[in-house]
Amino acid sequence: MSADWPKGVRRHLLETVDSTNAYGLRLDALPAWVVAGEQTAGRGRRGRAWASPRGNFYGSLILALNEPPEQVALRSFVAALALRDACIALTDLPEAFRLKWPNDVLLNGGKLSGILLEAQPGGRLAIGIGINLISAPPPAEVEAGAVPPVSLLAETGVRVSPEAFLDRLAPAYAAREAQFQSGFASIREDFLSVAARLGETIIARTGQIERRGVYRTIDDSGALVLDCAEGRVAIPAADVFFHGG
Repeated sequence: MSADWPKGVRRHLLETVDSTNAYGLRLDALPAWVVAGEQTAGRGRRGRAWASPRGNFYGSLILALNEPPEQVALRSFVAALALRDACIALTDLPEAFRLKWPNDVLLNGGKLSGILLEAQPGGRLAIGIGINLISAPPPAEVEAGAVPPVSLLAETGVRVSPEAFLDRLAPAYAAREAQFQSGFASIREDFLSVAARLGETIIARTGQIERRGVYRTIDDSGALVLDCAEGRVAIPAADVFFHGG
């Protein structure tokens, strides 16, 4: 465990687990990080399966919170910034990492990670994070039109174990959480400063509804704001695809 591990945060390192989110939400002593070498039932957004080859990072931060749901949900942006911070600390390549709304970290334009928030009644929140440290899914397994996945090793030459990555990520998250406690405004500003495709035309799909427009900002609730043909639209939840690639 690193010397700057956040005080009072427990750590669970597992060989195999169903999912780090599910395991973490069964814990009693919080806050806690859970990291596993392998997941047998990992999942991404909207219930999609998440492949879990060994060597990549599968982890969850479990928090006990007493906040309204809309406040809890903003930790999607907190986690994305913390993950980017950890990647930069390991690679010293700040320009290589951008953030795709709402919380994907991109490396050289490819998808490096995914983040999934799961809340339970009673104020428990699991922030699940998957990172392609040494390998990425093949293109055939990726949704048509989605950003192609990449790995940290292939793009930067940096090889790091999941445990070593956690030693960077946990302090990075603690710092961003402290920033968030002063309000969402500075988190929003930092996110927008490294947002991928800001000012460009993108596509946002929610169910069967597709909107194409210029990505202008995110609002105070974290919603994506597009200038579409019908006017300015705020979109609270969607899958985002980049226009022309």
